[in-house]
Amino acid sequence: MTFSEDTSDPQNSESQSPLNAEAPTEPTEEQKIEIARWVAEGMGLSDVQKKINTDFGVVMTYIDVRFLVDDLDLTLTDKEEEKPKETTDSTGNDTVAADADGSLTPGGVSVEVDPVTPPGAMASGSVTFSDGQNKKWTLDQFGRLGLSGGDESYKPSDEDVMEFQKQLDASLRGRGF
Repeated sequence: MTFSEDTSDPQNSESQSPLNAEAPTEPTEEQKIEIARWVAEGMGLSDVQKKINTDFGVVMTYIDVRFLVDDLDLTLTDKEEEKPKETTDSTGNDTVAADADGSLTPGGVSVEVDPVTPPGAMASGSVTFSDGQNKKWTLDQFGRLGLSGGDESYKPSDEDVMEFQKQLDASLRGRGF
């Protein structure tokens, strides 16, 4: 039995192996036209990134896709849901009770956030429920929500409580909570 010695350069043979062929890192000009169409249709960056990978087999990072969109001089369009418009009442408190057209949100619940937070609370404010009942609310450092003031025997409807929680969440997120 004889062994033949392989005298070829191992580095050369590896670099020419089809298994080591690298995937393209940038789309072709035709693919860039397709990407421009996707962006024009309102597709977001992360969706474009995924589609480039699945459709073209080009693996790009999010920031590379962002740079590509900038290089192609494309404008991203954000499809945002219509959010309730924040307004300010006569005392300077923010409210989220009005939609873009100024009408009350479903349930007629109005949430106000105090500009100055009392000691021991992360946030505070007041709420007016759809039946006109008013309560003060506080959110402590543990995330516990408390209602006080007004008629102590009053219990808001489940719909009003859900609307209050939604509006409070939206208002506090707008303030970085």
